[in-house]
Amino acid sequence: MANNKHLHDNFEVNFSLKGITSILIGVYFFLLSYAYNYVLTNFLVDDHTLGMLSPQIIEIIFISLAGVFILFSSFALFFSGKRTSKSFHLLLWNGKTKAGFLKYFIGIALLFILLITLMKLGMVNLIAPSFLFIYGIFLLLIKNKARKNILILSALSLLLSIYCFVIPSYWYSSFTILAIAHAAYGVVER
Repeated sequence: MANNKHLHDNFEVNFSLKGITSILIGVYFFLLSYAYNYVLTNFLVDDHTLGMLSPQIIEIIFISLAGVFILFSSFALFFSGKRTSKSFHLLLWNGKTKAGFLKYFIGIALLFILLITLMKLGMVNLIAPSFLFIYGIFLLLIKNKARKNILILSALSLLLSIYCFVIPSYWYSSFTILAIAHAAYGVVER
C-alpha cells in the first residue's frame, strides 16, 4: 500500500482530465462559445436588447462568462479530484496538490490578465488565438506521464490557435471543435 500511495498522492492524478470531468469541460466550452456567439451576433442587431447595450457592458458580460466558465471547470476538476482521493483513502489537499493548485491559479490569473490587456488595447482579433495557444501550452504543462493522449488536445488547441490567428472569424468553430474534442477525450479516457 505504501508504494501505491505515492502514485495517487499528487496533483496529476487527483485533478486529471478524464471521464466525466473532460466531458463537462467540453460542455462548458460549447456553452461558452455559444453564449459569446449569441451576444456578439445580437449586439450587432439594432432591434435586439443586446444591441442597445454599450460596448463596455458587453466587455463585462464577456469577462463574467469567462469567469463562470473557469469557475465551473474548476469545480468539475475539484469534485473529480475529491472523488479520486476518497477512493484511494488519501487527503485531497496535500503538499503536491496545493503546489499544483497554486500553479493552476497563477496560470488562470495570467491568462485573464493577458486577455483583458488585449481587450483593452483593442486587439480583439488576438484574444481567441491567444487563449487557445495558452490553453494548449497549459494542457502540455499539466499532462500526466501515464496519459499521453492529452497531447492530442494540446496539439489541437495549438493548431486551432494558428487557424484563429490567420482567420479571426474562425474562433466560434475552433471553440466548438475543442469542446467536441474534450467530450470525446472524456469518453475515451475513463
